[in-house]
Amino acid sequence: MELTVDTVLAGPPLGPISLAAGEGALRALDFCAPEELEARLRLALGPALRVRAGRDPLGLAGRLRAYLAGDLGALASVPVLPAHPGGGTPFQRRVWATLREIPAGSTISYGALAARLGVAGAARAVGLANGRNPIAIAVPCHRGVGAGGALTGYAGGLERKRWLLGHERALPAALRRPGQRPERTTTRSAAPLDGS
Repeated sequence: MELTVDTVLAGPPLGPISLAAGEGALRALDFCAPEELEARLRLALGPALRVRAGRDPLGLAGRLRAYLAGDLGALASVPVLPAHPGGGTPFQRRVWATLREIPAGSTISYGALAARLGVAGAARAVGLANGRNPIAIAVPCHRGVGAGGALTGYAGGLERKRWLLGHERALPAALRRPGQRPERTTTRSAAPLDGS
């Protein structure tokens, strides 16, 4: 398997956001440098994986930039294929697919997500599947919240989750920092891995 990696450099608190594309889909998106993403992909998919640097594979970096600039629907129709062995467990795939149905500007509690999946009472299992999501933002695990709308764990860090929800105007006023308003960030491309 071959994946193409690109990185979008966003302002704080997001930092570098690396993505991997292959087989016509977004395979991974994470808040890290491209070398770190490559290491994670090799761990998940094995040493035979071929990774190369590329500019805007499948137009995905451009869509990510558009999302960060305020087009909140820019990633909604992007095809995804999680870079997990088998694409994740069947339960994880169901959770991730259901997360993609939650529109920007909305949140859902893990309990409500479990009920939507037909497994009421499995909020903890839904939260664990949410935390294993390898495609941040496009599979919007940041929209999952605790009971009563509590801002709970996020693999990318709570400051990033707070920023993403604020960017989407989904962060309740009670969870914003004093004086915090949703903000926009500027982005630019990172240099490719091979330095060209």
